[in-house]
Amino acid sequence: MSRPAGHQARKRFGQNFLQDPGVIERIVRAINPKPGEAMVEIGPGLGALTEEILADNPRLQVVELDRDLVPVLRTKFFNYPDFRIHEADALNFDFRQLASDQPLRIVGNLPYNISTPLIFHLLSQADAIRDMHFMLQKEVVLRMAAVPGDNNYGRLGIMTQYFCRVQPLFEVGPGAFRPSPKVDSAIVRLVPHQTLPHPARDLPTLQMVVRTAFNARRKTLRKALAGLVTVADLQQLGIDDGLRPENLSLAQYVAIADHLVEQGTTGPNQNEGEHD
Repeated sequence: MSRPAGHQARKRFGQNFLQDPGVIERIVRAINPKPGEAMVEIGPGLGALTEEILADNPRLQVVELDRDLVPVLRTKFFNYPDFRIHEADALNFDFRQLASDQPLRIVGNLPYNISTPLIFHLLSQADAIRDMHFMLQKEVVLRMAAVPGDNNYGRLGIMTQYFCRVQPLFEVGPGAFRPSPKVDSAIVRLVPHQTLPHPARDLPTLQMVVRTAFNARRKTLRKALAGLVTVADLQQLGIDDGLRPENLSLAQYVAIADHLVEQGTTGPNQNEGEHD
């Protein structure tokens, strides 16, 4: 897609506009939009993906922070009366308000500089979401899909998998964008669990335990979680205190958090937007 006269991709917004028709077509096939679905695109940019989704679902809504792009989108898609633009920062946007009679399908080529906090923001509203398809930095997708023992395994993967089934779909090279990013990208599908496989008694406590553990990810559990749980506590839960944080499963982290709740120790509801 050609760039409108006078518009420059803005680094502060993390803008890298998708332009490869083959990649766009492949993304739309993966999303498989249908008429009447409650669909939301985050960061439509110049509307390359927007145009293809609108052809299948004229009710698409978008959330765009760059005010200079809003008139571009309004002009380009003026013939879609049900197309709505929300001029807002997705990091602070209440997506639940867009879910009326059906859960949301959310898509987007997310700015890499806010992808992790934005994912956590969306996970906090997972009850209103049917699925999500995102273009992310490849490294972020690897972290989201990582399993125990993987070097990429950490807070992002654990908390994403707490709420969602994570399915990496395919990789996208820098040449698919203008300007070209310096990293590879990947498409991921996130499907919120209808029933949480390992529900925690208190979510903030689970978040606190995971954060504490991975703040000292190179240490053994007995040291990483010192002050929260004792060696005896871990042994009671059947967890080897000599393991490192990256070796524990989601279920084991939930067990530790639930144990703290039973003891009357709960965690504050802290900002989940930090990196692990």
